[in-house]
Amino acid sequence: MRRNQSSLISDSGFLLLIVVSFICIVFTAGDPDRYLQNVIFLNVAFLIAIITYFTNVTTGLILNILFIFGFGTYTLYGTLVGGDTISGGNFFWLVMTPVFTLVTWMFTLAGRQLQTENEQLKKTNSRLATMDENTNLRNSRSFQNDAAVFMALSTRYQIPLTLLVVNVKYWDELRRMVSEERMTEAIFELSQMSQTSIRTNDSIYMLSKDNPTWGLLLFTDRQGANIVIERLRHKIQEFNSAEFSQRYKVELSLKIGALQYEPEAIPTPLDFIVQARKQLEYDV
Repeated sequence: MRRNQSSLISDSGFLLLIVVSFICIVFTAGDPDRYLQNVIFLNVAFLIAIITYFTNVTTGLILNILFIFGFGTYTLYGTLVGGDTISGGNFFWLVMTPVFTLVTWMFTLAGRQLQTENEQLKKTNSRLATMDENTNLRNSRSFQNDAAVFMALSTRYQIPLTLLVVNVKYWDELRRMVSEERMTEAIFELSQMSQTSIRTNDSIYMLSKDNPTWGLLLFTDRQGANIVIERLRHKIQEFNSAEFSQRYKVELSLKIGALQYEPEAIPTPLDFIVQARKQLEYDV
């Protein structure tokens, strides 16, 4: 309902802007004796309206107050010193310039409201999003939610739980060699490869996309995780086939760290990630 009202005000402002512009142009052209003066005032009115469009109505009103004060001073000076008479034309721009500002504000109201709503939606989406937009994998927020459940299940039913952390070696150097778009495609393919290397009841997450890092939650012990690690290393060898090398002009290698969950040593999902990342240092 509120958006419909804003749209109605915006549409009315657009129509009024056309009408007011037509009135000002007719007034300017209908007084040849003051044509230059009216053209200057018309340009000032348009300038204040443009500034209002790109800023806000408060700025426009302040500029209108300054204009009215300046124009009043100019008219008073012309009357007292030059002997000019005060006519209806003197009051025309005092009225029409604020009107220009008002209809411009009306015209931009719906657009500004949409921009505000769009920014709020983006913030809400980034705060609540649980999927990585490039790979369609669950992100670190989703990992923390899921890991808390898996850790509780592991403790309650004595099911072994292991976290694999996988990232790409020499990522910063690779980014300088291959365009960002191509690297995004490569990361997507790597993610698809990682998904095929685990069981359906295991989970994979994109923990970081700046330096691509995956997390794999496996319902297995540390020895069982070694099977998945060997499977991943075999997959990356296939990934670095001649076809891949020709497509991306690089070969990728992975660093893999694994850590089995221990309730006493790993109280939170964040601790799980941090301690598993440390295991990457041993994979050289």
